[in-house]
Amino acid sequence: MRESIEFDVVIVGAGPAGLSAAIKIKQESVKKGQELSVCVVEKGSEIGAHALSGAVLDLRSLDELFPNWKELGAPVIENVTKEKFLYLTSKKSWALPVPPVMRNQGNAIISLGLLVRWLGEQAEKLGVEVYPGFSATEIIYQADGSVKGIATGDMGLDSIGNPTSNYMQGIELHAQQTIFAEGCRGSLSQEIIRKFALDKDSDPQTYGLGIKEIWEIDSKMHREGEVVHTIGWPLDNSTYGGTFIYHLENNQIAVGMVVGLDYKNPYLSPFEEFQRFKLHPQIKPLFEKGKRIAYGARALVEGGIQSLPSLSFKGGMLIGDSAGFLNVPKIKGIHMAMKSGMLAAEAIVRELQSTEVDSGVMSVSKIIDYEIDFKKSWAYKELWKVRNIRPSFKYGLFTAMLYSGLEDYFLKGRGFWTFKHVRHDHETLKEAMLVPEISYPKPDGVITFDRASSVYLTNIAHRENQPNHLQLGSEDIAIKVNYDIYQSPETRYCPVGVYEILQDAVTGSKRLQINAQNCIHCKTCDIKDPTQNIRWSPPEGGSGPNYSRM
Repeated sequence: MRESIEFDVVIVGAGPAGLSAAIKIKQESVKKGQELSVCVVEKGSEIGAHALSGAVLDLRSLDELFPNWKELGAPVIENVTKEKFLYLTSKKSWALPVPPVMRNQGNAIISLGLLVRWLGEQAEKLGVEVYPGFSATEIIYQADGSVKGIATGDMGLDSIGNPTSNYMQGIELHAQQTIFAEGCRGSLSQEIIRKFALDKDSDPQTYGLGIKEIWEIDSKMHREGEVVHTIGWPLDNSTYGGTFIYHLENNQIAVGMVVGLDYKNPYLSPFEEFQRFKLHPQIKPLFEKGKRIAYGARALVEGGIQSLPSLSFKGGMLIGDSAGFLNVPKIKGIHMAMKSGMLAAEAIVRELQSTEVDSGVMSVSKIIDYEIDFKKSWAYKELWKVRNIRPSFKYGLFTAMLYSGLEDYFLKGRGFWTFKHVRHDHETLKEAMLVPEISYPKPDGVITFDRASSVYLTNIAHRENQPNHLQLGSEDIAIKVNYDIYQSPETRYCPVGVYEILQDAVTGSKRLQINAQNCIHCKTCDIKDPTQNIRWSPPEGGSGPNYSRM
């Protein structure tokens, strides 16, 4: 029997959504004279260790959550001062008007890691119990099938799952409402969506892979507060994606690329495309006297409002990227994640106030539907307005640019149609024999790099002897399908080289090697594997990357 602890609300994930929900519950319960217990568990070694985003912050949700955030010392310093939107060919760049949906007047360039650390501090001041270093690995259900809470994973197991001398059993956290705020493609969130068929009326979710580096550059090249976005080269006309360059303080820049994971060519490597981008004649001078100081990657949700599942179920809710709250054309999700958490929190406090509470925890799990509040909010209007822009890219870059301009400048979401996402990302790859192989330049170690040197900069840590959190359903499928038909796309889409094909020197037989110790929890393999043969699950608490300012 595992130890169990009772709370009014348990939140899985200490990102902007989860922490905003926790803070709002405490704020609203104080206003109503209630005392509600709230617990947040986070798999990262500390709050913010796994947080990564571009990131330009729309301040609307932060203003609502903490109108006095400046006085409270929120790490929001660098205001956007100038913007550029460029179309790239292989040799040239063309300045385009910044589309209205992408304009950043009044926004700020931030580090998401620093912001969530600050939100964690505010939550603890309000009485929220925040526990980093604990992976939520199991959902606990009531006899009637409703969610009772979660269990954290056992720690101190060896590679085959046996207890070592450092073994510590996981604990159960029970609550009337369990909020899943795991971020993109959360393993427990996916279980919830399947169990309660929350996506039966929505389109398939689609994703992107974001790769980011932080550089210190020559002061002569630095333009503090400038935001640059590009489209076009190095991606082809049929592949969705783009890049960003954000000028931070202290001669630092954040540079990155997002590649839509609905791409078709199995030879495509998002990591290599990003490295190649830095060699563009108009971009390369920015890095020539610079130094790369950080690297990271993560998947992000791109489906938009038509891919949102139902948000509530008996005993809990989905918020943030776990549900799909991201404005893709705006290239922003932090304010949407925060707002979803705040709406969920208000609904919980409102319901708890009107329901009999027994010993601090309500005795019956129920559905608290915050979707009604969402549809009345500015967040719904914002997502509805841009719903057709991302799916228009299935018609190619130039057609999508024309349509996006029509939508952004004239229609503004008022059309009676809604474009659909019709396939999951793992269903889009063509057979390798049907597409051209892509040749990438070798890294120079100065501006472009390999995966090994990149993963080093993530400050990754996995206990060497822990169970493998990346599992194959079938080793045969990894070779007979992934390798023979698709030339092992997992060896290219993984941004840190977790997967590699090894060949026996004697027999010539091949096998897929999984280097789980390099995994930075981006979830791309869980999304893009063409046969869904790779299963990602949370490793031991505290494992993974340790981002400082990403």
